[in-house]
Amino acid sequence: MKIHIDRHARGRHCICMVTDFFYPSMGGVETHVWCLSQCLLQLGHKVIIVTHGYGDRQGIRCMTNGLKVYYLPLSVVYDQIIYPTFYGFFGLFRNILIREQVTIIHGHQSISPLTNECLLYSRTMGYHVCYSDHSIFGFDDIASIHINKLLEVLLSDMDHIICVSHTCRENLVLRGKIHPSYTSTIPNAVNSSKFTPDPSARSPRNTINIVMLSRLVYRKGIELAVRVIPIICEQCPSAYFIIGGDGPLRLILEEMCEKYQLYDRMEVLGAVEHENVRDVLCRGHIFLNCSLTESFCMALIEAASCGLFVVSTKVGGVPEVLPPSMITFAEPNTDALVAALIDSISMAKRIVPIEFHVKVRDMYNWSDIAERTVLVYDHIREDAKPVSLEARYHRYYIVCNVLYSVYFEVIYIYIYILYITVYKLHILCIAYCCVVFCSAL
Repeated sequence: MKIHIDRHARGRHCICMVTDFFYPSMGGVETHVWCLSQCLLQLGHKVIIVTHGYGDRQGIRCMTNGLKVYYLPLSVVYDQIIYPTFYGFFGLFRNILIREQVTIIHGHQSISPLTNECLLYSRTMGYHVCYSDHSIFGFDDIASIHINKLLEVLLSDMDHIICVSHTCRENLVLRGKIHPSYTSTIPNAVNSSKFTPDPSARSPRNTINIVMLSRLVYRKGIELAVRVIPIICEQCPSAYFIIGGDGPLRLILEEMCEKYQLYDRMEVLGAVEHENVRDVLCRGHIFLNCSLTESFCMALIEAASCGLFVVSTKVGGVPEVLPPSMITFAEPNTDALVAALIDSISMAKRIVPIEFHVKVRDMYNWSDIAERTVLVYDHIREDAKPVSLEARYHRYYIVCNVLYSVYFEVIYIYIYILYITVYKLHILCIAYCCVVFCSAL
């Protein structure tokens, strides 16, 4: 959807970013929220972030450039997501919005219960809401079916939806049963000034260093990498693997290293702090991505910005990220990845890192992403109209079957009654007491 708004007629927005995934956790969503918030602050807008607490990191924290982060006292269930409460922190979230005078709530990531609940609260209170999707899901497994049903209800009530790639947008339109005109594609970016090439940092010397940096989980294709690495080490004596990241599949990497006696052909670094990612990337010639599903993959542009040639599985939105001169694609199977890596190893030393860096710097910039996001906020403020409770229920009934529509309508009615009786009537009671007190005087 193309949005044309006069940039000189803009006003100041107060944005509340909501997600389960934020610092000190690190990942694509966390980086996106942080960089976008910093650029929005530089454009003169006010930004706050609402997330759950991480260990002793609770309460309000002020970060770089005055970014205020609310770490709510909510319990984490699994993989940094909270236990769904439906209405447990409604009052706390409402107080934050009123205190900060928020005008737009921007939620991130569909698997975040914190995001979903805050967007539900926000629509109940009549706020403008925007949603960003960062992942691709299927249609046939149990988890995806339930997530998709939740999205059908949630997205039917959004003012606008942002996706990080065109493939992600098409996937979300199908999963959420939403009209494409309510969606836009705004990609991720990279801070190229922090990811600069340094060919002198390549180590060990006299080898072709292949870097992998990701969470060591099934979705990232670690089991595929375990099959590829021994074959490459056998066929290419100059190949050397540098693997960074942590996760449940780290054990099979170490077992593979022991089985094939590859201690002198690979390193398993474990978790890598974000400030050290650039140093690890600069050690390599080639960046290997074995993901089985991916909507964008910021690691690819970070690696290319550091001057690495990229070899990646051709899945999801990956083909949209880099031009063919900077990346080689392979189907997500062992033979195709081995062939792509062997071809790339033969040309790796002919790559000029600074040329890759300049191309990435010109293609991806967080300031540009922030300006495009502000256009969406302007569109929401100018065109979005209040939606009645009856209209919202009608939307839920259209997008869901009878069972799901009844289930979600009961939840929405309960939250709406809670909002009216607890958070609205007490204002009338206070006003009535003030009138009685004044008349007594």
